[in-house]
Amino acid sequence: MSELHTTGSCLCRGVIFEVVGTLSPVLACHCSQCAKTSGNFAAMTSCPRENLKIFSDETLRWFRSSEAVERGFCNRCGGNLFWKQTGSSDIYITAGTLDKPTGLKISEHIFIASKSDYYELSDGLPQKDEW
Repeated sequence: MSELHTTGSCLCRGVIFEVVGTLSPVLACHCSQCAKTSGNFAAMTSCPRENLKIFSDETLRWFRSSEAVERGFCNRCGGNLFWKQTGSSDIYITAGTLDKPTGLKISEHIFIASKSDYYELSDGLPQKDEW
């Protein structure tokens, strides 16, 4: 069986990457930080950090959004790309930055206690107030 390779980038292609191996099911995060960085909830998948290969990072910048979290974004097009937590071996990737087909599906909604009031969740997937 061949190894799975999934490619992705930001809109301007200043950041281009590949994930070697399997990606996790997608989490729909409704926390206030994801809303502020993405404009809505964020759909995130993850992989072990060592499985993420960044080929072009000329515009990749990291922002410490809390004491234990950094968010990677493109400083040219503003693309919200990555989320990593101090001490975790995984890195989260914004699912919308992956090239299709991804084969991924949203598995659950997290931080729904923080979700905005302009939309409803009616897909029947599990919902958690926090993580």
